[in-house]
Amino acid sequence: MDMTEKQLSSEYKFRGRIMTARVDEVSLPNGKTAPREVCEHVGGVGVLPIDKDGNVILVRQFRYAFDTELLEMPAGKMDHGPEDAEECGIRELKEETGCTAGRIVPLGAIYPSPGFLTEVTYLFAALDLTEGEMQPDEDEFVEVVRLPIAEVEKMIERDEIRDAKTVAAMYRAKLKNLY
Repeated sequence: MDMTEKQLSSEYKFRGRIMTARVDEVSLPNGKTAPREVCEHVGGVGVLPIDKDGNVILVRQFRYAFDTELLEMPAGKMDHGPEDAEECGIRELKEETGCTAGRIVPLGAIYPSPGFLTEVTYLFAALDLTEGEMQPDEDEFVEVVRLPIAEVEKMIERDEIRDAKTVAAMYRAKLKNLY
């Protein structure tokens, strides 16, 4: 069965720095029509730094949309001009943790919320780390948190880490036997 929905019309409702919002009218496989709300996003990366002692380096930061602090892996938007996902990840790792990686391992890509969001988040593990000075953006306030891998896994199990990219990266790193 062909489940493809075909766009009949599209109207942009908002254009921002990192995303735009539009409402489309689509033709459904059964011939009926339906509205679809779509947020177009520039895309992002997440980097899971794992040190030589078996710790994961996470960052704690306030997330306005949820009005709370979250613990998550270093990450950022692909909004610095022409750079590929790995270059973006290397930049974000340095900015948020001060670390540089001797080895970057791709962990694939995820769609954070495919029901309405076009964002693709590319995941990487950062290994063979060298510590250095953080270089956060001027509007970025992060606290670096170093935790044993087993503790991060327990925090995910206890629903204390809810950031999807961090949960996915931990799982994929485990599947690749990176820890």
